[in-house]
Amino acid sequence: MPLATAPAPSHRPRWWAELPLIAVVYAVYSVGRLLVRSDVSTAVDHGLRILHLEKTLFLNAEHPLNRLMTAHPSIGIPADFAYASLHYLVTPAVLIWIYRRRAAVYRTARTWLMTSTLLGLVGFALLPTCPPRLLHATHGFVDTMAQYSSYGWWGTEASAPRGLGWMTNQYAAMPSLHVGWALWCGVLLWRHARHPLVRAAGVVYPLVTTIVVMGTANHYFLDAVAGAAVMSLGALLTGSVIRLADRVKAAVRTRFAPVDPATRSPIVSAGCKTSAGERIPGQRTSSADSTDDAASGDAADDGAPAAAR
Repeated sequence: MPLATAPAPSHRPRWWAELPLIAVVYAVYSVGRLLVRSDVSTAVDHGLRILHLEKTLFLNAEHPLNRLMTAHPSIGIPADFAYASLHYLVTPAVLIWIYRRRAAVYRTARTWLMTSTLLGLVGFALLPTCPPRLLHATHGFVDTMAQYSSYGWWGTEASAPRGLGWMTNQYAAMPSLHVGWALWCGVLLWRHARHPLVRAAGVVYPLVTTIVVMGTANHYFLDAVAGAAVMSLGALLTGSVIRLADRVKAAVRTRFAPVDPATRSPIVSAGCKTSAGERIPGQRTSSADSTDDAASGDAADDGAPAAAR
């Protein structure tokens, strides 16, 4: 997935500036997910339409995967742990790895991730979607997170810890940022890792994540496709976002930069001069100046016509 070209940074960004930036963006994303809540009936309608479209296109892989994980705890339980944890562990691990080992591409990678995440938030607002696990049981889905909740820290409300379900929006299924972030990790590992096994992990991780989100009934296949599309759009916009950020930063620095005293004029008049013979009102003159003025006056009188004297 080619990224839009952007100016290469001359040095690694300072970590104490990066941490607050990442924290602010993630806080905006988390709060935004909660604020874009919609009524349940609308989200259910969207989920059913997606499911119907998939069946029409013969893309309904969620049902067989969900039945597999429901019938075999040896598959379902690890899948639930993967869904509840890898999203929050692998992504920052890859970001830190890029920061430490591939400083030249860090800013581009970080901007790509942030831009795509905020685009995903727009998707949650425009298309609230009920995940398969929250549809009526007649649609044939089982919530594996609820089925195997005794094995983990989560309850019946997605991957949120028990009692903290209010901190998540369960109807923010479209697009799947689980798949989107996994794709981001995979592209970076494939492009910048040197060991063959690490590069292979870059291919396997997004594929496994896609299977997990469908098998646990947390996302439809089209949610995963939308997650990949959001990351692709974010990659295309990354160069423009970086250039815009640079222009804003330069404008702010110019606006609030302190004035260098060496550039100030030491003369109060800032280089302005008075015309010959002109004096500032109230300014005292020396005796020499007075004598010169008087002589000038006498010379003028001598040259004047007699009738004017």
